[in-house]
Amino acid sequence: MQIIIVFTKPSYYSAYTLHPMKIKRCGEMSRKLRFLKEQMLKAAISTSSTQLSGTSLDIDDLEIKLGELEVELTEGNANNEKLQRTYNELVEYNVVLQKAGECFYSAQRSATEQQREMSADQPDDSSLESPLLQQEMLTDPSKQVKLGSLSGLVPKEKAMAFERILFRATRGNMLLRQEPVDETVTDPLSGEKVNKNAFVIFYSGDRAKSKIVKICDAFGANRYPFPEDTGKQLQTIQEVSGKISELKATIEIGLAQRDSILKNISSEFDHWNNMVKKEKAIYHTLNMLSLDVTKKCLVAEGWSPVFATSQIEDALLRATVDSKSQVGSIFQVLNTQESPPTYFQTNKFTSAFQEIVDAYGIAKYQEANPGVFTIVTFPFLFAIMFGDWGHGICLLVATLYLIIREKKLASQKLDDIMDMMFGGRYVILMMSLFSIYTGLIYNEFFSVPFELFAKSAYVCRDPSCGDATTEGLIKARPTYPFGVDPVWHGSRSELPFLNSLKMKLSILIGVAQMNLGIFMSYFNAKFFRNAINIWYQFIPQLIFLNSLFGYLSLLIIIKWCMGSKADLYHVMIYMFLSPTDDLGENQLFPGQKLVQLVLLLLALVSVPWMLIPKPFLLKRQHDQRHQGQQYTMLEATDESVTELEEQHEDHNEEFEFGEVFVHQLIHTIEFVLGAVSNTASYLRLWALSLAHSELSSVFYEKVLVLSWGYNNIIILIIGAVIFLFATIGVLLVMETLSAFLHALRLHWVEFQNKFYEGDGYKFAPFAFASIIEEED
Repeated sequence: MQIIIVFTKPSYYSAYTLHPMKIKRCGEMSRKLRFLKEQMLKAAISTSSTQLSGTSLDIDDLEIKLGELEVELTEGNANNEKLQRTYNELVEYNVVLQKAGECFYSAQRSATEQQREMSADQPDDSSLESPLLQQEMLTDPSKQVKLGSLSGLVPKEKAMAFERILFRATRGNMLLRQEPVDETVTDPLSGEKVNKNAFVIFYSGDRAKSKIVKICDAFGANRYPFPEDTGKQLQTIQEVSGKISELKATIEIGLAQRDSILKNISSEFDHWNNMVKKEKAIYHTLNMLSLDVTKKCLVAEGWSPVFATSQIEDALLRATVDSKSQVGSIFQVLNTQESPPTYFQTNKFTSAFQEIVDAYGIAKYQEANPGVFTIVTFPFLFAIMFGDWGHGICLLVATLYLIIREKKLASQKLDDIMDMMFGGRYVILMMSLFSIYTGLIYNEFFSVPFELFAKSAYVCRDPSCGDATTEGLIKARPTYPFGVDPVWHGSRSELPFLNSLKMKLSILIGVAQMNLGIFMSYFNAKFFRNAINIWYQFIPQLIFLNSLFGYLSLLIIIKWCMGSKADLYHVMIYMFLSPTDDLGENQLFPGQKLVQLVLLLLALVSVPWMLIPKPFLLKRQHDQRHQGQQYTMLEATDESVTELEEQHEDHNEEFEFGEVFVHQLIHTIEFVLGAVSNTASYLRLWALSLAHSELSSVFYEKVLVLSWGYNNIIILIIGAVIFLFATIGVLLVMETLSAFLHALRLHWVEFQNKFYEGDGYKFAPFAFASIIEEED
């Protein structure tokens, strides 16, 4: 139902002009909240659901509060970064002082020893063999070469390249000493932990110094001054150590203050975040309202369920009273040609089944909803492929755990797989119950048969058939009352019997579900008063499907009732190839040949019945609709006149007969071929059921029974563990997923395409809960 609400309060006009600014304002507040969230994540502080402060802020106070917190945290982070960078530089400086000091001490000791050796070996009188320059440098201090030094830290992975470039740039006129630092240090620029080497470079001349400084900057080597005097070195080390301890205490105090602020924010964060989301959603919705021609009130158009009319009126009345408005809002129901959205009321049980249908497509407004049938047919088709009441009990136990703890699990953040299982817990519940039911019919408990309802109807004729693998069984008791007689399992004829049974059941169930889909198309056409679809789509489709595969289903039932050995393959093949030939021993009832001729004729007639009349009738219907159509004068605004003209142009679109005929041709071919392929597609029920049964039998006989036969406890434990993991991993996980997907395909392709268009759109009412959930 489309409704219109007119808000007649004058202040709404001024507010309307400010809505874009309000939305920007809320967006800025959302940005600040994201900044606070990032800061809490960095500090490993989680949000708390308990609100500590008793006073709640309005949106204006919250905006001021968020601005103050952002400024405070930004300044605190900037100061902390500066302090942390200074601290890291001092730590590196301390390392350089220690490592470079060791280099200087070792160099000084070696120089002193060399000087002592030279003074001991040098005689008082200079000989002709002594170097002239050495004598001159020793006697004239002004001619001695003074070396400069640079010290710092360079990343260890760049140390070799660093040394090579220095050697080439200075042509070997430098001395480099490197010492690896035992522990990783934090780089002041990047803030990352890096393995570094301490270095000391001795050089001569300002030109060499400038080259070395540029190379250090290029390799990211941090340089620090190193005093040559021993006393100054000790004093510098003490000063640096003192500054490091002071900075460390200052940083810890700053971090503690920041964590205290973030903890206070965490207790209010969810409340503030929801508050901003609600405010933004309100202004975004108000921004979609339009002004009326008088520019004095706002008009809101939307959709609402019919049952919610009284609730909307009550809410508008309460809003008028609470706002102390002298003029109330006007609520009016509109008649419109637009297609309304689709809304289905669901609960926690039916919502998952409806989601299965919605994943294919949203139902058109008032279209038949396949979700009602899916509640039963989906788990039933799954169970046909998964029929084992032992495996069904395992699924039931796992599902009951999710259902019993659903309140606790619903409040937790689950991973993707667990969240998917929890959302479909009632689907899995129905699948497990139907699996137990079909497992009892198949009489399989982890592939083992049991005589649950009665003794087997067959006994051995003589002791030679006691192993149940030879012929010689005779019927001695009444027929087994429910399901498959346990004597079939393990016998020579087990596989042919179960193959025939499950294959015929698959055809019967498939034809029944496809007929259900065709009948649903009748109810859709009847509801929308589309007689053409009833006479030229529903009836020929029903005749075609049942003339072939409905007849096959009837033959299967007659054969079961009569116990005949007629070959149904031969009957169906020669029904097309040689319809006039005698059936011979394949005849199941009198007059079968005549019935087959009539059904074949009806199937052939139904194809042109679907193809030819409908396009011509649609063209005649279109021509009649537009004959004598006139405009009528209406008292309305310019906007409504424009809207009527647009609708009239839409209705006056030219009828493309060729396009309609091609579409009908495609639809007819699709149904005719689909009737065959869809029926064959239902044979997947038989194939997957057989695969599940055989896999279960292999795991039981070749793993568990085989390990039991060794009479060894270790082998038995290993076999039991392998059987357990194979059952859980293959049969309860992979086979469950496989059967689920095949059941999903049968519903989407084979069932729903008979009647379900799924071209509607979902009703999305304004709700704070859904807005918060979507943004989260």
